[in-house]
Amino acid sequence: MEFSSSRARLRQARLAGDRRELYPHSLQFYLEPPTESISLVEFESFAIDRLKLLKVVENLGVSYVKGSDAYKSKLEAELRKLKFPYKALAEDDYEARRKDHISHFILRLAYCQSEDLRRWFLQQEMDLLKYRFNELTGNLRQKFLEHVNLSFEAISEDMRNELANDLFTSTPGFSMAKVKEQIFYKVGLADAVDLFRARRVFIKDGFAYVPLKDIDAIVLSNYRTKLSKALALTARSLPSIQSDERLQPLLNHLSHSYVGPDYSVQKNTGKISLDQVDALSVKSFPLCMRQLHKALRDNHHLRHGGRMQYGLFLKGIGLTLEQALEFWKKEFIRGKVDADKFDKGYAYSIRHNYGKEGKRTDYTPYSCMKIIMSNPPSQGDYHGCPFRHSDPELLKQKLQSYKIPPSGITQILELVKGMHYQLACQKCFELTHYVDDIGFSLNHPNQYFTESQRLLNGGRELKKEISNSGNSQQKNNSQESMNSNSTPTSSKATADAELEGLDEYFAED
Repeated sequence: MEFSSSRARLRQARLAGDRRELYPHSLQFYLEPPTESISLVEFESFAIDRLKLLKVVENLGVSYVKGSDAYKSKLEAELRKLKFPYKALAEDDYEARRKDHISHFILRLAYCQSEDLRRWFLQQEMDLLKYRFNELTGNLRQKFLEHVNLSFEAISEDMRNELANDLFTSTPGFSMAKVKEQIFYKVGLADAVDLFRARRVFIKDGFAYVPLKDIDAIVLSNYRTKLSKALALTARSLPSIQSDERLQPLLNHLSHSYVGPDYSVQKNTGKISLDQVDALSVKSFPLCMRQLHKALRDNHHLRHGGRMQYGLFLKGIGLTLEQALEFWKKEFIRGKVDADKFDKGYAYSIRHNYGKEGKRTDYTPYSCMKIIMSNPPSQGDYHGCPFRHSDPELLKQKLQSYKIPPSGITQILELVKGMHYQLACQKCFELTHYVDDIGFSLNHPNQYFTESQRLLNGGRELKKEISNSGNSQQKNNSQESMNSNSTPTSSKATADAELEGLDEYFAED
């Protein structure tokens, strides 16, 4: 046993030496792609973990002041949980550095496919790098700058004393005493454009004199340039990647990926009566589903995309197959569809939706990412995400009709302008439920409904009321806790692919 342990330690030490050469620093610019072979399981696992991390980065960046203690503590906790490098760790953190390296390049492949995806990925990666860079000690920060060929020259003490007055007047937030103890770097003006524009540095003879605390602006500018160019080059290479039938479905899934619970009907069946739907749509439906419900009641019909999105949502909140058939039939026959046409043209698709026809697949409700990224609405459609697909002025009017205060509407529209559509919906939840911080990241319409009901019922799960529609048996089983950070099941990767087979059954408008 001792012999085996000794051999294991020697092997570990030898590997550690090799690993230090591969990843000499816990932080990098991701300039060289990984060359090792990995399994598809590891490929997807790494990518989903990084996607979870970037979603947290986005959410924290809007919910907290970047760089504040709360922001840093929550982000460090997420890095620890997902096993990414969170500080300048010891030299044996190879697995964390390897995961960081590989997962970045996987998501780069997935998120280079459109301008919106590239912009989102770039912003979150920059925020992540900024946090991690600022967590480095002075010595490790200097080593990192050398590692990425940003070896700026620190000015001598004599020069700093000579320029002290100029540095004091040109560097905001510095006292004369602090100027004399701070390290300043002599940086080419081209590398310090952002600081120059913000009037935060002293300029002389074509050089900027940058204090150590502001060097992160130079690093981020350099990183932005490199990553933007890399994303554009990766996008050009997509045709060769798209020919790989193993990778392309995974990459498409990742760019539309939802990494929380699937809100399958088994967890919720029987907790809603049809008499409750109208009231619940006002109290607990997200804006996208509230819009669809109103359109259905007003027009007694929804087109293909609306039936897909709303039908699966209703299934997820607890409507049984019998209830769904009754709900849709009652509404459609109030319009231009008679009972016979409904039975022939629509009932089959609803049964298929519930896994009772065709492949008998138990389809799950759409996540926010799927709604935002696929099948945008056209004229006469009511599906999609109102924050993503509505005209800002129409969205403003809608929010006003829901009695959201003007200051809240301004906040929501600012989030929409920044393309933070899920965070805009999250802010809408907070304003309509009168809470300051909901304490979770909103990623799914059914999550919105579940959390709304939990809040309105004082933490209790929704109980089904007795109705006259026949399905009146009381359910005593409690709903499982819904957490947007839960680990996805193995079926997540095939959810989008399975839904493709459903489209053909909804073709009739």
